[in-house]
Amino acid sequence: QLQFVESGGGLVQPGGSLRLSCAPSGFILDYYAIGWFRQAPGKEREGVSCIYWSGGSTSYADSVKGRFTISRDGAKNTVYLQMNSLKPEDTAVYSCAAARSCRDYQNSYRYWGQGTQVTVSS
Repeated sequence: QLQFVESGGGLVQPGGSLRLSCAPSGFILDYYAIGWFRQAPGKEREGVSCIYWSGGSTSYADSVKGRFTISRDGAKNTVYLQMNSLKPEDTAVYSCAAARSCRDYQNSYRYWGQGTQVTVSS
């Protein structure tokens, strides 16, 4: 089954940091845009950040700009999300998926993984 595998979530105090990983299972990331999304309990899933595998252009939601950094490692075929200065409102299940463009609607993304839980709490 083609999908992403996310890891790196956990419990962290406000102001702390986590690095999430997103690795594809069964395919390579060439020509894709890879997006990180999150869904908090009772809320709709929202886009957090996106990166083009070829070229590395990135984009961020306003709520995470200056705190989160998306990156890629070609040798490991993996996308990362470095999250700093975490806030309680960042608590959510974080997932990644692929599309042809970072501007695609969420329903165009595919290869969704199970996600990884991030909890920011003191």
